[in-house]
Amino acid sequence: MKRWLSSACMLAAGAASWWACSPPEAKPVRPVKVSVGEIDPAEWGKAWPLHYVSWALTREPSPAGSSRYKRGFDARKTYDKLSEYPYLALLFDGWGFGVEYNEPRGHSWMLEEQVQVVDKSRMKAGGVCLSCKTPYASRLRKELGGDYYRKPFEEVHGRIPEKHRLLGAACSDCHEHTAAGLRIDRDFTLGAALRSIGKDPSKLHPVELRSLVCAQCHVTYCIPKDKEKKSVGLFFPWQGAKDGRIAVETVIAHARKNHEWTQSVTGFPLGFIRHPEYELFSNDSPHWKAGAACADCHMPYQRAGSYKISDHRIMSPLKNGLRGCVQCHPETPEWLRERVYATQDRTVSLLNRAGYATAVAAKLFELANRERSRDKTRTGVPDAASVGGASRIDQALYAGAKGFYEEAFYRLVFVGAENSVGFHNPAEALRVLGDAVAYAGKAEALLRQALAQAGVKVPAKVDLELPKHLDGRGERKLMFDPAVEIKDPFGTQAAF
Repeated sequence: MKRWLSSACMLAAGAASWWACSPPEAKPVRPVKVSVGEIDPAEWGKAWPLHYVSWALTREPSPAGSSRYKRGFDARKTYDKLSEYPYLALLFDGWGFGVEYNEPRGHSWMLEEQVQVVDKSRMKAGGVCLSCKTPYASRLRKELGGDYYRKPFEEVHGRIPEKHRLLGAACSDCHEHTAAGLRIDRDFTLGAALRSIGKDPSKLHPVELRSLVCAQCHVTYCIPKDKEKKSVGLFFPWQGAKDGRIAVETVIAHARKNHEWTQSVTGFPLGFIRHPEYELFSNDSPHWKAGAACADCHMPYQRAGSYKISDHRIMSPLKNGLRGCVQCHPETPEWLRERVYATQDRTVSLLNRAGYATAVAAKLFELANRERSRDKTRTGVPDAASVGGASRIDQALYAGAKGFYEEAFYRLVFVGAENSVGFHNPAEALRVLGDAVAYAGKAEALLRQALAQAGVKVPAKVDLELPKHLDGRGERKLMFDPAVEIKDPFGTQAAF
């Protein structure tokens, strides 16, 4: 009885306390609104705090050891891609990427990574380099017009408000300001590209936008130049293709007509291919045909208290426990991880084969060019008839080899620059690399024939002289790091 009375008294006291401390009269909640044109993520975070916290985590290192080949920001270590794939240092010599080329970190590092590169050859193209690095890109393009492309990088970058000069991907890149619906911010690039393949950017389905907002940056692009080698524009090389079928052949056709640099080893003016994730994924891949979008795999839904939000710490599914995969696949994460590794192992094996084969062809061009130079010195006329038994290089064989070499080079770069190591479209990645090996082999065969006819002895195994290209790069004098080299997982390349 005493215990019951004691409990009753406590309840009464609690009730009295509750009434004494009762909350004030309820008032309607006034949600925070984001001003139109606002770019600062912190302001967006006042309206969507859970998403903001998730986005801010892209600044933190991703789990180490989860991804076999895309180690980008594992445990605060940045990986030198030229040490991972040494043949790239030879093939990119003469280009900013041949000086410093790192595996990328999280989205919030995009612009900071670019600015941190000491060797300014990486920003030689000018302000156009900011197009997929800053949320101010569209605003700068509108303000500056054509000068946005051609003015020096530092000058255009200096027009960004000081507090945001290192700000990478932000909320406004993908979302409109009122209800945070998905939108295309960069009409001057993606909008124009969509119209070129017959799609109206104003009539996109929300499901399409779950991939296309990513395609504003995760695509390749060409930078046309004027006679003074100043950038005069930027476009996605999609013309002549259609949605769901942007083939590597279409991309290469445009790249070959838009020379951006000169390769040191061969002396050839070349275009370039950059991170073509959307092109590879959307070209009839299994996940694309199944209706999956980029956000389904890279931004899976998660619980945050009583809320369900999409994960804005965008990363490889391998690094977040394959949460995006298990939404659709009934197998265990361990089983799925092994399937990803199996695909990527095969891609890397063939990537290395194509890379070294293309590098061999490049060195043979170097040898052939040396011989052609000797011919010119002897006769005063390039490729003139031999004098006194002097050698010459057959022009038709040389031209044929050049065409095959460029086809190999662009295919190699297409898959090497694409960030899924083949997984976005396994069959297509292997097709492209297989063709690269074939084109490189044909280029080598024609060059060997031309050199043999000219009386030049070519060793069975060509010395690539990789240390010459790998060590002492740029102002930082970067060196090859053998500890991070990615070798053929099947050991096949060692036989060559």
